[in-house]
Amino acid sequence: MIDLYAKALLQMLIDKGMPATHTLTPEQARALYRDRRAVTQPEPRPMAEVRELQATGPHGAIPLRLYRPHGAAAVAPVLVYYHGGGWVIGDLDTHDVLCRQLADESGCAVVAVDYRMGPECRFPAAVDDCLAALRWVHAQAGALGLDAQRMAVGGDSAGGNLAAVVSLANRDAGAQAVPLRFQLLIYPATDMRAVAPSHTHNGQGYLLTSDTIAYFRSHYIADAAQYSDWRCSPLLHPDLSRLPPALVITAGFDPLRDEGLQYADALLQAGTLSQYVCFERQIHGFVTMGRVLPEANTAVALCAVALKRALPTIAAAA
Repeated sequence: MIDLYAKALLQMLIDKGMPATHTLTPEQARALYRDRRAVTQPEPRPMAEVRELQATGPHGAIPLRLYRPHGAAAVAPVLVYYHGGGWVIGDLDTHDVLCRQLADESGCAVVAVDYRMGPECRFPAAVDDCLAALRWVHAQAGALGLDAQRMAVGGDSAGGNLAAVVSLANRDAGAQAVPLRFQLLIYPATDMRAVAPSHTHNGQGYLLTSDTIAYFRSHYIADAAQYSDWRCSPLLHPDLSRLPPALVITAGFDPLRDEGLQYADALLQAGTLSQYVCFERQIHGFVTMGRVLPEANTAVALCAVALKRALPTIAAAA
């Protein structure tokens, strides 16, 4: 059964006549996604420091935002975070509250990445930006008060896809590889072919629909032949071994549920430690909706505990 709070939220969106994302232009969809924050997201947590930064990448400057929680170590472990939004919508502000929550509850610094999106910048621009941002944070860690040896990547939805892809690309980067310790994958898209059974079972009625997925995919990927490229579909990479341990979180009423489970299982079968938790009663996108969905706050707390364990303080690690 769907969570009653989630059911009420879906009904409220219907009652208010919220248009489906796939009926909007990207500019309209971005504005609607930003505006919805006020209804669904908790109040932002205070931070010891919030700093706007800019990384350099192959396509130009990449805006970043650094969050340092109160009580963080002078040299803090860091999560590099990629926001969700179908590679088309979302930005530093839409995920500001979530990044603050993760930083506050884990004690880790968080660096959010404002990567390039479609349709203006199609695949693989987002992948290139996300990998470049990770390398930039690693290179600048000393100046930023971050521990270059205690780093993780994470993201939700499209951002979970990018975190998984970055983990693979980083593993194979040779001398350029960053010593990643963890990947946090929140309802990640892992197979652009959209063939898992949950795409049929949950394709309508639960906020993220099959039509919206097709809309995002068409704006991000120019050629359907690229769906099988592992940089789009990390589940299709032939070697999922020797990757950082992963926590994969999914939602029961989400079209992406099954491909998240498939990825967690494939990681484990390849010898990569993975843990999997499905919030069976929830919908896609629930983790950012803690004002109206109590289980969202439980999921954030779970993510924070996993980060603490993966990126322990120096004292705890000794």
